[in-house]
Amino acid sequence: MKKILVIGIGAGNPEHLTVQAIKALNRAKVFFILDKGYANDDLLRLRRDICERYIEGDDYRLVQVRDPRREDDPQSYAQGIAHWHEQRAALFERLIADEVSDEQPGGFLVWGDPALYDSTLRILDRVLARGREVFEYEVIPGITSIQALVAQHRVTLNRIGEPIRITTGRKLAQEPGQAINNVLVMLDARCTFERFVDQDLYIYWGAYIGSADEILIAGPLREVSDRIRQAREAARAEKGWIMDTYLLRRPLR
Repeated sequence: MKKILVIGIGAGNPEHLTVQAIKALNRAKVFFILDKGYANDDLLRLRRDICERYIEGDDYRLVQVRDPRREDDPQSYAQGIAHWHEQRAALFERLIADEVSDEQPGGFLVWGDPALYDSTLRILDRVLARGREVFEYEVIPGITSIQALVAQHRVTLNRIGEPIRITTGRKLAQEPGQAINNVLVMLDARCTFERFVDQDLYIYWGAYIGSADEILIAGPLREVSDRIRQAREAARAEKGWIMDTYLLRRPLR
């Protein structure tokens, strides 16, 4: 039976890879790399570098394809995501049909961890549900930007007796400031933290975490909010893309 390996490769540092991930790299024979169309795509380059660094021998292939562009649906966020996932499912189905065999396992190199804010597992399930391709897949966990962020800032993710909540910038924008105590925010393209500068909050922010281009800023939100926006805008203008994550935390009384 065909085999697919979904490998978490960490948040940007090649040394984030686990021993399990390195072993999985050496089992796969064809790796699918999705090109999002950035002129300066460090994400593509890092995936190639990881393969060259950790795979013994050269009996593997890299198949690079253009990732379907996600278009926002003005009527429904969920419908827009569903349409994008269906496009990806059709692409994955074709790749598995054409490039994977019983003797040639396929691999997807997933930024961070496959189970956190990544669609690969859902899309593979869609492919299986379509019924045209039969395969099994294995998931290899990876270090997330969340773990890397708190490690780089040298703070714990949770505090004693207090939960940690993980959400998106879109969801955070819908919340009242007083509801924020210990929140980890991902996928925030609009600097939503600026809505809460009047709150007594502390922010730990990071972009390109773990990479050579890493940027870290921490401090009282009202004092560093402008600095974060400026750093974010400059980095995005230079590279054409940005991945950032932050922890918003209300000081304990």
